[in-house]
Amino acid sequence: MANQEAILKEEIIKVGLRLYQIGLAVARSGNLSCRLDESNILITATGTCLGELKPSDIVKVNLATLAVEGAVKPSSELPLHSLVYKNFSAQIVIHAHPPLINAYFAVNSTLKALTFETKFYLGEVPVIPQETPTVTDPKPVIEALKSNSLVVLKNHGAVAIADKFSDGLAILEALEEAVKTCAVAKLFKADILDDLGSALKEGLTRNELAYKMFSQEHILAIVDLVNKDELISQKGRELDLTVKLAVKLNETGQAFKFVFEKGKIIKLEQDADAPFVISAGRAVWEQVFLGKLDSFVAVTQGKMKLEGQLGQLSKWYVPFTRLFALFKQVKFK
Repeated sequence: MANQEAILKEEIIKVGLRLYQIGLAVARSGNLSCRLDESNILITATGTCLGELKPSDIVKVNLATLAVEGAVKPSSELPLHSLVYKNFSAQIVIHAHPPLINAYFAVNSTLKALTFETKFYLGEVPVIPQETPTVTDPKPVIEALKSNSLVVLKNHGAVAIADKFSDGLAILEALEEAVKTCAVAKLFKADILDDLGSALKEGLTRNELAYKMFSQEHILAIVDLVNKDELISQKGRELDLTVKLAVKLNETGQAFKFVFEKGKIIKLEQDADAPFVISAGRAVWEQVFLGKLDSFVAVTQGKMKLEGQLGQLSKWYVPFTRLFALFKQVKFK
């Protein structure tokens, strides 16, 4: 255990230096943590510079009692970090104060995705109002992390959770790059942030009936919407959307297979025998069906598991994105 602790401390030191070098953490801002074992986490100490961390700047804390080992005080954001580990299986937490992210979300409440990479890896990034220098009410942040592994704290920074530091760092860097792209785009076209996506806005009306989630009636209602949708039909023909895709509920093993032929679902079967299978637990599927979590983003962030190659599905990105958008039109209970 002592060796594992030393290894993880060294990894935290490297990540802190990386954040500092690329400007996502400055002065004494930001904090990092990771899960040591079932009972303990490691977290950076209060008042430390992430670019100059030493092993002694990283504190061991018991998750159940928040008791600290040693005399060094942990980051003041310990309550937020600990609540993440109590609610998610995530192995790491990164809380940074990136300057461009802070600047963008100080004047915008949503992220305008100008690239496919932003849509694919970040999706709709939740923004939580923050009125104090430390997160005194972590509950809204925890709720937001259910729909995205990356959350912005307005006027305070961003929080990323993942199973590996490299994955958390990747989405944080991607967000900083996305807002940088928005800033440059605005130089070329002043109103780009105002009219972006206006051509894609559609009035979606949810069905009045409410079905049991993942019941055959629920899925059939979705199939009916898909087969009536003009965009899916058009893009399905253009892109030859002919494939078998299954969705699976982990808790029960229940699965439904959509058999697409040129954009139309010609058959619905109750099995997972398909080249592409998307599976997740009930809580994640709820976020997807509510329209709060994009399935592509959920797969890239590890919230959902995909059997099959994501790259092969991405050629049908437009019709499948529309498919997932239609999910939220069908009420469930």
